[in-house]
Amino acid sequence: MSEAKTLGELKKSGVAVLSVREEMRKNLVHCLESNKRILPGIIGYDNTVIPEIDNAILSGHHMVFLGERGQGKSRIIRGLVSLLDERIPIVAGCEINDNPYKPICRVCRNKLAELGDALPIQWIDRDHRYGEKLATPDVSIADLVGEIDPIKVAEGRYLADEETIHYGLVPRTNRGIFAINELPDLTEKVQVGLFNLMEEKDVQIKGYKIRLPLDVVIVASANPEDYTSRGRIITPLKDRFDVQIRTHYPKTLQDELAIMEQEAAPVEHRSRKVEVPRFMKDILAHLTFEARKSNEINQTSGVSVRVTINNFESLISNAEKRALRCKETEIVPRVSDLHALLASTSGKIEMEYVGEDKKEDELVEKLINRSILKVFDQHFTLNSLQKVVEYFNSGWGVEVSDQMASQDYLEDIKEIPGLKEAIRSLKIQESPSLMASATEFVLEGLHLHQKLNKEIQGGRVTYGNSK
Repeated sequence: MSEAKTLGELKKSGVAVLSVREEMRKNLVHCLESNKRILPGIIGYDNTVIPEIDNAILSGHHMVFLGERGQGKSRIIRGLVSLLDERIPIVAGCEINDNPYKPICRVCRNKLAELGDALPIQWIDRDHRYGEKLATPDVSIADLVGEIDPIKVAEGRYLADEETIHYGLVPRTNRGIFAINELPDLTEKVQVGLFNLMEEKDVQIKGYKIRLPLDVVIVASANPEDYTSRGRIITPLKDRFDVQIRTHYPKTLQDELAIMEQEAAPVEHRSRKVEVPRFMKDILAHLTFEARKSNEINQTSGVSVRVTINNFESLISNAEKRALRCKETEIVPRVSDLHALLASTSGKIEMEYVGEDKKEDELVEKLINRSILKVFDQHFTLNSLQKVVEYFNSGWGVEVSDQMASQDYLEDIKEIPGLKEAIRSLKIQESPSLMASATEFVLEGLHLHQKLNKEIQGGRVTYGNSK
């Protein structure tokens, strides 16, 4: 069916024009009835955050999402746009997307009075009905609400004329969703202006007050520490948000890994086929989990899922350099590549105490070692590797490096009793690259259990007798 071009045609078409809340509720009801996910790509919130979002939308509430960085707050908010209708009619040329049946700005009201059913309308997509602003101390009332336009005054209009107003971001998102990230970072003056807009439906610009009953759902995000009476949020504005929804980090390693694989740069763009053993992925996930419970890291700031994602990308990149230099056909990360995580982890954690005796790199190395141990213990017992330990105790040693060709490891694997069986238990394919990765994993695990000695010289590591 062709879209109506005038108010009269819209009336004849019978197309319902709903408020934003009614529209979102209608589309959510359809999703619930058909068991369709409302936020595809959001992992780990099916039993916690998403049910609360469902309730808020069914109730027609403004929402604020509270959580530390890297918990998907912005992504969730942007995903809510999918609950808007694909296209809606507005008064043609209106700056604030006026409803053709009930325009709220003076220009459109005058047009309706003059033209009646001949009022021209246009249709806009759902993406044009979403506005977003990162709250910073320099955001002004003019940015969010509006300002007197000096050009319109110069054209001969009076200051008291409503048509002199240049509308801000919130009015321009009328009949849509407006998001404010890091809400408490707005100054108190701007917070009061936003409260008036939400509660009283009035706009005060340069002392000129007009009623502006906007049809907009306001969604915000904030750090829990700031969103308190002791923080930087004024109580009246806090009270105006109908629900606050607490986000969280992934509760399971499986969710952490699923997010990592979904969000990381596509491996298809790499120069070789990428094969990351499961034990290496588990080490990355455990590293982030260890960081989130470390008392040496500021947990108020949080440890973002981006730590896991960026570590995954850095690990693959270090392995890719080796594959290129050694002319190997596969990119397979090893334990000796984990040093690449120092750069991608250090910048994303805030230490609780910083001083001469507290170094970020040392902390990251400690977290990596804990992670390797946890994953190692999930696969092996020390008794099962007794033959390997005895081989080294008899005086033999093995040298490894992140620049060493995978083929160089195969001779060592053949020589060490019990090592091939240990590698086979990891259920990996018997390619040189994967066998090399598994070899380093076994040797490093034994070293961390103090069964093997480890000497580092230049870029090379030698495992040998621990006695």
